[in-house]
This record gives sequence, C-alpha cells and structure tokens, in this order.
Amino acid sequence: MSIEIRVLQALRLKGRAVPEDLAAAAGIDSVELTPVVEKLTADGSAEEARGKLKLTRPGREVLEGLLAHERGGVDQEALKSAYHDFDSHNSAFKQLVTDWQLKDGDTPNDHSDAAYDQAIVDRIGALDAEFAPLLERFVAIAPRLEPYPARFARALEKVRAGEHTWIARPMIDSYHTVWFELHEDLIGLAGLNRADEAAAGRAE
Repeated sequence: MSIEIRVLQALRLKGRAVPEDLAAAAGIDSVELTPVVEKLTADGSAEEARGKLKLTRPGREVLEGLLAHERGGVDQEALKSAYHDFDSHNSAFKQLVTDWQLKDGDTPNDHSDAAYDQAIVDRIGALDAEFAPLLERFVAIAPRLEPYPARFARALEKVRAGEHTWIARPMIDSYHTVWFELHEDLIGLAGLNRADEAAAGRAE
C-alpha cells in the first residue's frame, strides 16, 4: 500500500497536522514521512503553514483518484458485512462519549466523581477488546487501515494512565479522534457519505 495515500488521507481527515501526528496517523516514522512530505509539497499536493501541513485542492483531486482506485479493489461484500457489524460498536461508543460528557443525560460531567469516570474508562477498555476482532477484519479487507490498531492502543494506554483528555479531545489523537477517522475511512471505502450516515443515526 502506497504511503502517499495514507499521508494524503491523514491530511484530509485532520485538516492541518504537525509532522508527528501525521506520521502516527499514516503508521510510519518521521524518517519515512520526510521524503513523502517533500514530494507532496513540491508537486503542490500539500503545503505548510505555521508548522502544520494541509492538503491543497490539487492534493484533494489526487487523493480522490487514489481512493477511487482503492475502493475498486476492495471486496465490497465483505466490507458491507463488516460495516453492518460495526453499527452496534459505534452506537456503544457514541453512548460512552455522551456518558463521559454528561451525567444522567443532561448534567455536565465536571469529573469530580472519580468512580464515575473510572467506570467510563473501564467501559472503553471493554469496548476496545470487543471491537478488536472486527478491526482486524477491516484491516484484512483494506490494508491501508493497518495503522488504526496501534493508534487505538496508544490512546487507550494514555486513558488508562489517567490522561483522560485522550478519551475525546478533538485536537489530539484521542480515542474519539481515531474512532471518528476510522468511521470516515469506512464510509469512504463503502462508497457512502457522512450526510446519509448521519441521517441514519450512524455518524458521530
């Protein structure tokens, strides 16, 4: 699988990214990333602004072509079956995030109740274990998704170590960020769109 498509897609999903986050999302190290970024900036597919990289319009067009080619090589029946199984995990995770943010459905969680927060952390760990076999299926169907298990593992490790911003903070590679980006990848691979998925109640 081309590293270039991983880097371009990571830029699309993140909007703007520092090299460290971009490398993690693409599942490569900084040594591998450097020549790819140099190529993408040289050909106008990406540009740097204030220390962060972003995708350009020509880069989006290149990426769309690469993603369309990838989609054509994916076993859509296997993906459809796996995506169907994803729905219950996605619903469970959405509820977890809601429970992390709100207590009793309407009271903002001020995180003063350590037992309540720990129960959420434990639920995330249980969900992660239950979801792992399905994630392996997705990676087998679409090898470009291979970085996701390590990204989930890193976020969960941070959460279990007490760094609870790694549950749902949007500007880092939090568990929610990784989940959202995986879902976005699955939607694209299946030839769906987020608006329709949101209307069906399946989008975060």
